[in-house]
Amino acid sequence: MTSKNSIILPNGLRVVSVEMPHLHSAELALYLKVGGRNDPPAKGGLAHFLEHMLFRGTADYPTSTEIENAFEAIGGSINASTDEECTCFFSRIHPAHVPEGVEILSSMILRPLLSDLEIEKKIIAEEALDDLSEKGEEINPHNLASRLLWPDSQLGEPTIGTLESIASFTIDDLRQHLSQYYLPGNAILVAAGNVDRELFFGAAGACFGSWQDGSLPPITSPVVSQQCPESVFVLDSDSQSHLQISFRSVARYDPRIMSLRILRRILCGGGSSRLHLTLRERLGIVYSVDANIAAYEECGYFSIEFSTAAENLATAVREVFAETLRLATALAETSELERIGQSYFYELDFSRDSCYEMQIRYGWGELMGVVREIEEDAADAGRVTPETLLKVARDLFDPKNVNLVVVGSWQEKDRIAVLKELERYSTAW
Repeated sequence: MTSKNSIILPNGLRVVSVEMPHLHSAELALYLKVGGRNDPPAKGGLAHFLEHMLFRGTADYPTSTEIENAFEAIGGSINASTDEECTCFFSRIHPAHVPEGVEILSSMILRPLLSDLEIEKKIIAEEALDDLSEKGEEINPHNLASRLLWPDSQLGEPTIGTLESIASFTIDDLRQHLSQYYLPGNAILVAAGNVDRELFFGAAGACFGSWQDGSLPPITSPVVSQQCPESVFVLDSDSQSHLQISFRSVARYDPRIMSLRILRRILCGGGSSRLHLTLRERLGIVYSVDANIAAYEECGYFSIEFSTAAENLATAVREVFAETLRLATALAETSELERIGQSYFYELDFSRDSCYEMQIRYGWGELMGVVREIEEDAADAGRVTPETLLKVARDLFDPKNVNLVVVGSWQEKDRIAVLKELERYSTAW
């Protein structure tokens, strides 16, 4: 049986305990509401870089090796991630050592040394090079799509930054970002698993109680004025072409999010999903096809992604648009919706056995103001009807929302053929 309890420390830090006594592990995480969109102008990638630098030793654990050893000694392996709006530090640990995990994590956040700046720049530059071609051009489809979606906004810039911005970072940049965004009122500390609630809350107060709060800088919302489909084609020496079709979508608080989840499953939710059956099983032109939902504070997108040989691009794009048009003009079969819904209900039940998924649900969810019980999600999914999906799909898949990216070894005839399919889709609408 899972139960959730929470407290707020005097400094504003929210502490969430998700007790799952039937498990033999625990997941500890600290979420901060800061990501790539908060990077200063000309300092893209600063939030991601700071996340890395906090592993470079603390006043209590002077080297990265000592931090790693400390976590390994309690059954853990510390990791972190930074996306457009959130930074998270997390580790699975033995449930008997949750207080020790809180102490090590607090040392990283409150007493970092920020050492080895130039070494870390080299490491992150190597990571950034993965997104560049031999000519130094951007070849990451996600980054290219983001620039189409959110031009002139940090939300449209790569979270990792650029080689130029990475090289410009200084210790003062890092300290300022720490003081501006690493604030207890901007964070959530969560532990999920076989957790002793009182010990966890006591450790949180002892280790994070001295953390001083402050005021957050305002964020700038992207200006969205797209009135027609947009596209970008980038040549690369890869043997395949990588395609991402992104449709402008809704913010995370929008009540249509559940319908988007169901649409994603209909299109790319597994072996019986529409695009898997069409592109892989019937035509044999992709190995896999995925769909993703990104929902930010005030905007979002729904993307379909796959890789295929250049000569198959136009066929693949035509089939994708055929399915999005079908969803926007014809009611889904009740049997299909019931099958998708039942699969989703089972996924929700399976998540009850994962302390990792529970810390995301109640940690990230609390940070972003979208905490929902599993029963609420199941009830919402059960209320989605063919008529609901039709209306949401009609708004979502409108051609004016399309942002298409192709990266690979395509030829001009392939580009023209894809653009014709995009024009045909607009006309059919």
